[in-house]
Amino acid sequence: MSVPHSTSIARGPSVPSRPPGAPSTPGSSGRDGTSPAAAILRAVLDHGPVARTAIGRATGLSPAAVSRQTAGLISLGLLRELPASSLAPRAGRPHTPLDVDTRHHVACGVHIAVPYVTFGLVDLRGHVVAQERLPRSGDARAVLDMIGRRLPGFLARHARGNQVLGLGVVTGGRVDPRRGRVIEHEPLDWHDVPVRELLAPATGLRVHVDGHARALAQAEILFGDPRARRSLLQLFVGNVVDAAFATDGIVHVGPHAAAGGIAHLRLADSTQACECGRAGCAQAALSERTLLRRALDEGIITVPDIQTLAAVAAAGDRRAVALFRERVRAVGRLVAQLVDVMDPELVVLTEAAVMLLPELRDDLHAEIAAHSRVHAAPARAVLPSSFGPDVLAVAAAATVLHAVHRSPQSVDADRRRTPAADRAAHPREQLVPTGRQTLTTWDRMVDD
Repeated sequence: MSVPHSTSIARGPSVPSRPPGAPSTPGSSGRDGTSPAAAILRAVLDHGPVARTAIGRATGLSPAAVSRQTAGLISLGLLRELPASSLAPRAGRPHTPLDVDTRHHVACGVHIAVPYVTFGLVDLRGHVVAQERLPRSGDARAVLDMIGRRLPGFLARHARGNQVLGLGVVTGGRVDPRRGRVIEHEPLDWHDVPVRELLAPATGLRVHVDGHARALAQAEILFGDPRARRSLLQLFVGNVVDAAFATDGIVHVGPHAAAGGIAHLRLADSTQACECGRAGCAQAALSERTLLRRALDEGIITVPDIQTLAAVAAAGDRRAVALFRERVRAVGRLVAQLVDVMDPELVVLTEAAVMLLPELRDDLHAEIAAHSRVHAAPARAVLPSSFGPDVLAVAAAATVLHAVHRSPQSVDADRRRTPAADRAAHPREQLVPTGRQTLTTWDRMVDD
């Protein structure tokens, strides 16, 4: 199954009132610093195609402010006017609707996982335009050098003249987005890697660096269930186990860039040895390495490959399903601990079985309900990722898209930068797109 060059993302219902962070009075900024232009872009993202009068009602901005700001956003190529027929028929003077313009800009993302590196292009609505991937090999410097060499060819094939708004680079573990560094990624054995410092001059792009759980949280806030903007816990379970939490649309990073670091949170019912020297750490108990080791020991699979195990489970092998069910239940107990501490309105879980074996979601919800003091009905509040098999490509680009949606005027500054696509006429190397015959659904979601 090949990676689609265009994909739709399930959306939550539109928000009928002023979006969080929108100005409370005409011409003002929200308490989190949201500008009028950002509030308008958010309103159109939620409701578009939408008339200017409706934008004014959603944002609290005056008609003059809406007119002035929308004109600027149109000139930047972020909004566009559509024919009046795009709106439902109504009496009186026809309105010219506005929608997000996805024709001119793309965000580039690179997700660095244990087995693979995923390259992606995503438009302003969070739709994946293209993605390619290749095996990861070598140390940190080798991987970053490969990204710098291969990115121009990827952009030359897929950007198609669109302005590349920036490069987002995400991975698991502890990542400092302010300094653009991977502080620690245990499975990769990366320590204090200056990602931005190395990739910015190599690509000519504005480089955003973050942990994938925080990036996924940003993506959910931008394009997922509207409840994510109020209060969100994002949990990622793969070779790396980490989390992110956000309130009022702001993802918490922490003064040491350590917010969401739950890899060594102890699970009371686990005795799995951890490399840190203790037992029962969440990452040691729940990681795919542990899951695959057990599958090999039980003779379910003959190679340590998560895609193979997922395929065997999807085909109905009871032993494989039982392994995934056991892990899902353990994840449910972990979620119960986290929601009792944070009490989020929404929990989004990115984990293989929750995506590929939806029948196991009942086990997840039952375990949360049995162990949580605050979530008696978790089925409404605990959901799988909004982005399905495209989750890694969207996560990587979300760091760029968040910056654009929060500060639309930054697009004008980026126009003066030299994008990597401009230097891609004769790329030194080419990425080989994944083939339809070899790429499974879980392949496209392969984790850290």
